[in-house]
Amino acid sequence: MNELIEGLFKLGAWAVATAVLAAIILPQCLRILREYERGVIFRLGKLHARGAKGPGLVFLVPLVDRMVRMDLRIVTIDVPKQEIMTRDNVPATVDAVVYFRVVDPVSAVVKVENFLKATSLIAQTTLRSVLGQSPLDDLLSQRDVINQKLQEIIDNQTEPWGVKVTAVEVKDVSLPDSMKRAMAKQAEAERERRAKIVNAEGEFQAAEKMVQAASLISKEPIALQLRFLQTMREISSEHNTTTFLPIPIELFTPMMKKG
Repeated sequence: MNELIEGLFKLGAWAVATAVLAAIILPQCLRILREYERGVIFRLGKLHARGAKGPGLVFLVPLVDRMVRMDLRIVTIDVPKQEIMTRDNVPATVDAVVYFRVVDPVSAVVKVENFLKATSLIAQTTLRSVLGQSPLDDLLSQRDVINQKLQEIIDNQTEPWGVKVTAVEVKDVSLPDSMKRAMAKQAEAERERRAKIVNAEGEFQAAEKMVQAASLISKEPIALQLRFLQTMREISSEHNTTTFLPIPIELFTPMMKKG
């Protein structure tokens, strides 16, 4: 009887020890990766031959495997304000936002120490370089072209790291106050120039119409008389108390000849 009790006691002790050991080891063996996560596994310091794991349940060998989680969602980073000098020697302060995601988790872990920091630094240097080669007018009016150029250059540099840059947007361009005043004067002068051109074109067209009208009146003298009567009608409609007495010019012709 004592031997039976002692055997049951030892069995229970082994069961408890096994349960405790399983509670300690199993959490280190099993990993659950979400749909947007991948795991890069290193076995004894070497990259696992099968590459990234997941999503779902991943089994790791205790004390042998180590897993690095990688997020495949799009990441957004703000590029800090950068002091630049445009191609036409105008100082400006610009900032931007970069959208990118990891497409190759293995390369993002193995080929670069910190892909977030590396991408941010690449974006800063590229922003200064590209905008420094562009004139101020292009920087203000052709923002889409500059954004596309920035995206292509940064993406080519981050491609070996397994990082895909999807978009780059220049957010704000700050100019000195003196430059803003100069641009305002330039815009005002441009508006005045356009107004003078429009006015001159109107006068030119009016002169052309008057020449055409004079040509028609010279061919038909009665048209001048009709125009005179129409003018009288317009004046009489505005000044009802005024009376007009038309006198033919032919009455003064003999007097003019004698004079």
